[in-house]
Amino acid sequence: MSPFTPVVFYRDPLAALKWLEDAFGFETSMLVTDESGAVGHAEMSFAGGRIGIGGEFTSPALLGPAAMKSPASTGGTSTQFIRVALDEGIDEHCERARAAGAQITQSPSNQFYGARVYRALDPEGHVWCFDQPIDEVSVADMEKASGLTIRTSL
Repeated sequence: MSPFTPVVFYRDPLAALKWLEDAFGFETSMLVTDESGAVGHAEMSFAGGRIGIGGEFTSPALLGPAAMKSPASTGGTSTQFIRVALDEGIDEHCERARAAGAQITQSPSNQFYGARVYRALDPEGHVWCFDQPIDEVSVADMEKASGLTIRTSL
């Protein structure tokens, strides 16, 4: 299990769970609700990883002045994207997401670092980046192809 579990916040977390199942093939593995049926916390699993899904909230006691908001509540502003590794089938995965209503912002394309990548926005504006390894590329070849300096093992 990874030591990191990102949590993504939605205006409508129940709708998000359903959409993420349909679009990306994630599976709901935990759902915590209160007496009114509102989501307190949820987790989804995919390919051995997990992600938390929650509703928007503010809590000065827990967050100080911060608030957990969906990009739909911030004019589309997001501070991260979620990167998901696929072993195979990235083009088919992209078509599944598109059929479920994802806005594909980058169609599957091969990258200089040896991965095939696509990016999608979910209905509330979270950015999802899916990648699939397609080739092993040396650091020297990545630098040559990109013009960047790449340092590893810092």
